[in-house]
Amino acid sequence: MKRIAHCIAVFAFLFTGFSALAQNTPASKAPQYKVDASWPKALPNNWILGQVAGVATDKNDHIWIIHRPGTITDDEKGATLNPKRSKCCVPAPPVLEFDKQGNLLQAWGGPGSGYNWPKNEHGIYIDPNGYVWLGGNDQSDHMILKFTQQGKFLLQIGSPGASLGSNDTTQLGRPAHMNVDPVANEIYIADGYLNKRVIVFDSNTGAYKRHWGAYGNVPSDEKMANFNPSSSQFANPVHCVRLMKDNTLFVCDRANNRIQVFEKNGKFIREMAFETETKGSGSVWDLIPSDASQKYILIADGTNNEVTVLVRETGQKVGSFGRNGRNAGQFHWVHNIAVDSDGSVYTTEVDTGKRAQKFVRTQ
Repeated sequence: MKRIAHCIAVFAFLFTGFSALAQNTPASKAPQYKVDASWPKALPNNWILGQVAGVATDKNDHIWIIHRPGTITDDEKGATLNPKRSKCCVPAPPVLEFDKQGNLLQAWGGPGSGYNWPKNEHGIYIDPNGYVWLGGNDQSDHMILKFTQQGKFLLQIGSPGASLGSNDTTQLGRPAHMNVDPVANEIYIADGYLNKRVIVFDSNTGAYKRHWGAYGNVPSDEKMANFNPSSSQFANPVHCVRLMKDNTLFVCDRANNRIQVFEKNGKFIREMAFETETKGSGSVWDLIPSDASQKYILIADGTNNEVTVLVRETGQKVGSFGRNGRNAGQFHWVHNIAVDSDGSVYTTEVDTGKRAQKFVRTQ
């Protein structure tokens, strides 16, 4: 009997130890980050950035940002005034490409022949074939544009002017973000600051495919209260759309403080409420998987000004970094987020933040 009791005690001890280890494993392995205050390097040509409204990485681990030259104040662009107000600065072109070391590789963008450049740039995405997609969220920005990496125009979906509502199949409504499925040649658009839907087009031709609202329902433009994680409709803005490797689609319903998950055909799967007490501009501004395994997702929360690490399948919070502030590693309106193949994170800030930052993964 003593021998049996001893065995039971040993088993209980081992079981308790293994249980504690299992409980600690997710947190202990959750990614952690440290700011790289040297990234990016100083811009050439006396250039300065305005609100940085988008960031993306490509298959070469180059980092792309899009900023808003129109948000640069006279005080900031004093060198361009007549007469000059100061020695610095000159607005940089809207689209800039950097390497992982922070070197500027090229810059381009702005109005040109054959397309309508947005009045207020918003969102940039580099698809798996290397094409550059961008949009805008001005009151008249109801289109997205497709370019080569050298800035050659290829395709425009939608046009400026009047939006025709959340069930129109030709016009967009101040689109915020986009993601391409290279297998089906389809582009998913978070549409957006005026419309309340996800809409899908052929990424080569621009032909309409399908659209849906919250819970996969027909979207409505009825005005509804924000900050309601159980709302039957998306709030404005529908701010991001991310296609995962398991073919689920994650959508940022920013002002309702939630993420909704869909199949590619628009069938609703599940939702995750996030920081539900947040008011202001809501909590879910952007999201991205932390690495190729996609076990974790990173949430850019521009109201609480932090990046939060969640378990993708459950929404469990396992970490965060950043806080409201102006120092390196802090944020003011952290707006978009991207990740390179090393797991380093890149963030951008709008309002008066006007910068991009890099965070190196340390675990």
